[in-house]
Amino acid sequence: MVANERYVVRVPDGMPLDSAAPLLCAGITVYSPLKYFGLGEPGKHIGIVGLGGLGHVAVKFAKALGSKVTVISTSPSKKAEALEHLGADSFLVSRDQDELQAAMGTFDGIIDTVSATHPIMPLLSLLKSHGKLIMVGAPCEPLEVPAFSLIIGRKTTAGSCIGGMKETQEMIDFAAKHNIKADIEVISMDYVNKAMERLEQADVRYRFVIDIGNTLAATKPSS
Repeated sequence: MVANERYVVRVPDGMPLDSAAPLLCAGITVYSPLKYFGLGEPGKHIGIVGLGGLGHVAVKFAKALGSKVTVISTSPSKKAEALEHLGADSFLVSRDQDELQAAMGTFDGIIDTVSATHPIMPLLSLLKSHGKLIMVGAPCEPLEVPAFSLIIGRKTTAGSCIGGMKETQEMIDFAAKHNIKADIEVISMDYVNKAMERLEQADVRYRFVIDIGNTLAATKPSS
């Protein structure tokens, strides 16, 4: 493959290519809004909604940038993963009204990675005045954003989608410096159909990576 040098990202020496590959999509998708909206700063309290392919790297980047990180999820079963494996500071069950009430008005910003339809008003209530809710997930159905939830406290809701080449290089260099990698499962090409079935069941932690090189080597006829 030949590519123009303007559109090539250099992966730093020593960074595994398999765990670096998802960062070129998921990594920059969450890194860019953290930087652009001023959320990736020491001392900021950031919420990450959803603990999947985007959410798990969002936790890692936000922590490396110096933020206090709370994972917001509908699944209490993900608490140990968020706190013990990914290093989040706290965990909030979004269906628990007592937990939501206790956390109201305590977040500087929230990165919402969920691509399923879900209520936005409870998330807006978690924000401080001038807080920002940034959407990077892409639900198929329109989301309801109550006007008063934005007006009271002059809050912002916005969206973000990946980033440019300069910022992507910045992201991958930052990831290498702070040892940030995507959690992956490496598969061969002949496992792709099974992998797609598992994706539909949310049975992946957290990204599949296809090993093209070894797949080709295994299928190459012997001379």
